[in-house]
Amino acid sequence: MHCALTLAGEELWLLADKAVYWPARQCLLIADAHFGKASAYRSLGQPVPQGTTTANLQRLDQLLSALPCRQVVFLGDFLHGPGSHASGTLGAIRAWRERNSELAMTLIRGNHDKRAGDPPADLRIEVVPEPLLMGPFALQHEPDAHASHHVLAGHVHPVYQLRGRGRQRLRLPCFRIGERVSLLPAFGAFTGGYAVQEDDEHRIFVIGEHQVWPIQSASD
Repeated sequence: MHCALTLAGEELWLLADKAVYWPARQCLLIADAHFGKASAYRSLGQPVPQGTTTANLQRLDQLLSALPCRQVVFLGDFLHGPGSHASGTLGAIRAWRERNSELAMTLIRGNHDKRAGDPPADLRIEVVPEPLLMGPFALQHEPDAHASHHVLAGHVHPVYQLRGRGRQRLRLPCFRIGERVSLLPAFGAFTGGYAVQEDDEHRIFVIGEHQVWPIQSASD
C-alpha cells in the first residue's frame, strides 16, 4: 500500500515499506538501510538478532518486484559500520545485487558510510557526496535545507507517537513532509527512532499494518 502526494510539482508515493517511489523517474528512494548493523554489534560482543540484513533485502526485493524501477538511490547509511563488512553480510548483499544486476544504484554518503567505508566496488554502486540534484529535489542524508531544491533526506529515523485511551502509546515510523525539507523513515529494521511532531509547517504520515496514513492536526 502507498500514499500518493504531490511535492515540488512531482508525484511521489510514500510506501508502507518505509521508502519513497518516484513514478516519473521510476526511482526508488531508500534512507538508512544500515545493512550489517546486527553484525557490527555482534563484532563488539553484543547479543543481537541474526538475519536482519537478509530480511531487509527481502523487503527490498519485494518492492523491486512490485514496482517498475530503473534506479535505486540510497540516502546515506548503506552500511552501518566497519563490522558490517562481515563475510555473511557482504555475501547476502552481493547475491541481492546479482539478482538486480541491471538496476542503476547510487549511494549518497551518510555519516555511517564515512565510518564503514564505501561499499565494495564489485557491488557497482555509484557513491556520491550530498546533495544529489534530481529534478526539483536535493537528495541528501542530512536534513539541511537547500537554497533552490526541496530536500528529501534521512538520518533522523523519524517516528511518531500515537496516544490512546488509558495512557496507551504506540511509536510508529513516519514520513515528515515539510515546506523545504522532508524526512524519510529508516528502511532498516534494526534501527532506533527520533520522535517528531506535527505542526503548521509539517505533515506527518505514519506507517502501520502495511498502510500509510496522514495524521490529522488539531486545526484540521
